[in-house]
Amino acid sequence: VSKLAIAIAREMKLSQDKIEGTRIASLVHDIGKVNLPTEIISKPGKLIEVEFNLIKNYPKVGYDILKKVDFPWPIAEIVFQHQEKIDGSGYPRGLKGSEICIEAKILGVANVVEAMSSYKSYRPALSVDEALAEISKNKNILFDPEVVDTCIRLFKEKGFKFE
Repeated sequence: VSKLAIAIAREMKLSQDKIEGTRIASLVHDIGKVNLPTEIISKPGKLIEVEFNLIKNYPKVGYDILKKVDFPWPIAEIVFQHQEKIDGSGYPRGLKGSEICIEAKILGVANVVEAMSSYKSYRPALSVDEALAEISKNKNILFDPEVVDTCIRLFKEKGFKFE
């Protein structure tokens, strides 16, 4: 996730400061999962509503942990926002469009592409092309269009690969 997020931020020509903030946030973005029972994280089937509601709180837990650290970047806020979607359907706060910082938009796309192309207990890994098709289909709905276009360009034209 971190390598892709950094590559997107660089390709978008973000400032070095924003790139570094994206890098640090991407390394710790799932820290709030420390609070989740392993049975939920590794559950092979569909989550029931109460389990999904617990999952939806993990960015807030991560925020609460990270806000105590005096970073020179808004790491806690980026982590808090990384599951938000530009149409407001994300979690935990239902932020929309410009309410979501660019670092979180980048982290959100990188996280989805990596997650979809990795094996999960509840489904096999999809191909990177399938993951890119999914973010493309949801461009301007769930995901920032510039971030999506940049991510796709990195894989299709610049030879980016997960290692």
